[in-house]
Amino acid sequence: MRKVLYILGQLDDEDVNWLADVGQRRKVQPGEVLIEERKAGVEVLIVLEGSLSVSVLALGELARLGAGEIVGEMSLIDSRPASASVTAVEPSTVLAIPKDVIQIKLNEDIGFAARFYRAVAVFLSGRMRGTVQKLGYGSDSTDELDEEVEAEGELDLDVLDKVHLAGARFDRMLKRLLGTD
Repeated sequence: MRKVLYILGQLDDEDVNWLADVGQRRKVQPGEVLIEERKAGVEVLIVLEGSLSVSVLALGELARLGAGEIVGEMSLIDSRPASASVTAVEPSTVLAIPKDVIQIKLNEDIGFAARFYRAVAVFLSGRMRGTVQKLGYGSDSTDELDEEVEAEGELDLDVLDKVHLAGARFDRMLKRLLGTD
């Protein structure tokens, strides 16, 4: 659920409420393809419950995603076709937010745009650092910066400060959209 912590931690309560208002809660069944590799995506999805598989034609399944994960944001940012397919592996519920609606909000609300783009940048930065570390770059013990390199899976301190807010926002979103207590 790390992606929701990055994204909702950078947004404010009004932004999160707006996402819940404009999004459509959708139940999906196992085998249903939500995003198809090499095709243009039309929405950003927040997984509310269940499990989705992320796969690439040439490699197969790359990841399993659960509640709190967000997919489709990369195509929103760069307008390119999806780099992977996303398929439900069990009965799941997602919040589907149309990309054109988000794009209008980004164009009209500079505060939301700044918070949203920062959220995506912080998340992608964390992902890139993790990838670089997994590939073994910067692992030379004589490197002066070794002590400053984050441990794998460790959150940036700025993100960590906002984790409790992000978790509370996601819990409120779930209660509102799923009626859970």
